[in-house]
Amino acid sequence: MTKLSQNNAPLFEALKKYVDENVYAFHVPGHKHGKGLEEFTEYVGKAIMNIDVNSMEDLDNLANPIGVIKDAHELAAQAFDADYAYFLINGTTSGIQAMIMAATEPGDKIIMPRNAHKSAFSALILAGVVPVYIYPEINEELDIALGIKAEQVKDAIITNPDAKAVLMLNPTYYGITSELKEIIELAHSYNMAVLCDEAHGSHFYFHPNMPPGGIKLGADISAMSIHKTGGSLTQSSLLISKGNRVEPLIIKSILNLTQSTSASYVLMASLDAARKQLATKGKEMLDKVIYLSKHAREEINKIKGIRAITQDDIKEPFLFDPTKLVINISRTGMTGYEIMRLLRTEYHVQLEMADLSNIMAIISLGDDIEAIDYLVKSLNELLQEKEGTNEIITGSIVRPEVIVAPRDAYYGRNRSVPLDMAAGEISAEMIMAYPPGIPMVCPGEKITKDLIDRVKMLKEQHCQLQGTEDPNIDHIKVLGHMYKV
Repeated sequence: MTKLSQNNAPLFEALKKYVDENVYAFHVPGHKHGKGLEEFTEYVGKAIMNIDVNSMEDLDNLANPIGVIKDAHELAAQAFDADYAYFLINGTTSGIQAMIMAATEPGDKIIMPRNAHKSAFSALILAGVVPVYIYPEINEELDIALGIKAEQVKDAIITNPDAKAVLMLNPTYYGITSELKEIIELAHSYNMAVLCDEAHGSHFYFHPNMPPGGIKLGADISAMSIHKTGGSLTQSSLLISKGNRVEPLIIKSILNLTQSTSASYVLMASLDAARKQLATKGKEMLDKVIYLSKHAREEINKIKGIRAITQDDIKEPFLFDPTKLVINISRTGMTGYEIMRLLRTEYHVQLEMADLSNIMAIISLGDDIEAIDYLVKSLNELLQEKEGTNEIITGSIVRPEVIVAPRDAYYGRNRSVPLDMAAGEISAEMIMAYPPGIPMVCPGEKITKDLIDRVKMLKEQHCQLQGTEDPNIDHIKVLGHMYKV
């Protein structure tokens, strides 16, 4: 058998070989190399349609890889210093759900930050797991959540010694890490598994000036969005694990419950190629990304009224991902939503995210100095031309009271009520701004007037809200019977 190196991309190479053989396709998908979808094929190109194929002997099968996908998995594990790796074609959501389900059983407790992504909360519902929430520190001046300190986790463990796992964000959506090394050592000393949501941290593993990756610090499992910062196609992600604290065969079994049996070879090939690029050129490419990020911050901080956040603003023990260009705009008199909208409509610049006090641009492998300079120029011109009058209301992290376990609330008898009349009720749904996808309220939590007012304010800002069956977020499902606190 040929020994593979990080210069190989076994699945991608097998797909190219398949195309070169001019195979007559009598298998799904039905477009048959694009011939059955001409307009779309003409636009996206014949090559991508040629590799949109189905499982077969020479192309392996994601559900039980024994060939080129197995080889690709092993190379990915090596690249990230893990023992096992699994391609995810349902996004990092499926990885977060799988690792929580693999590390716990129904009724178990998991210690986790309340500012986790909605996929973690959906995993609580699927797994029947009870959360023990930890709240991150808040930088009131910048209106952003920071990381979690080891002392907070220790307090949660002492209070809940029967918890089975600890979930950590590495980093948060805003690019901020926690005292992860200390937290991992602490959790392991109590025989708890450590799970890392590294949706925004796949690049951490390939440059010494980045915060360290969770697996390299000793975490048991990590789910990461290679498509966010590693270069693969949207919806393609990776789950990696190390050691046997969480049984690898259980991880594989759960992924086969939750992932599609018609795995996209286009997505998997992009993962294979992105891993090869990160492993062989990642340091060099990230050198450039770090330079561009530094240049952007220096130029933006010359603009009156706004401030690009740096490590000095975050302060240790929390580390800051330099590729997250978070810009505080609270002194402009405009909200982040207004500035993001104006940048798109007047300058054709699309940012990653906005909140009331900040905007965020992600600097990644595909950026160049021309794009960075255009962003800076656009921001400068916009702020010279526009004068805001808003008084920015801060408070990015809500602390709703948990009354009922998320699964019980989600599946319990419920009724729909107008949001304006929901104060005091127990929610049976989530409400979140997306991005970043952090729920303001989850199933099982008490709805407060402050929450209702915040949702209404975000609606006035035309923020993208989701989570309820009502697409307008005018109504919310609440539990149909009373619970004692």
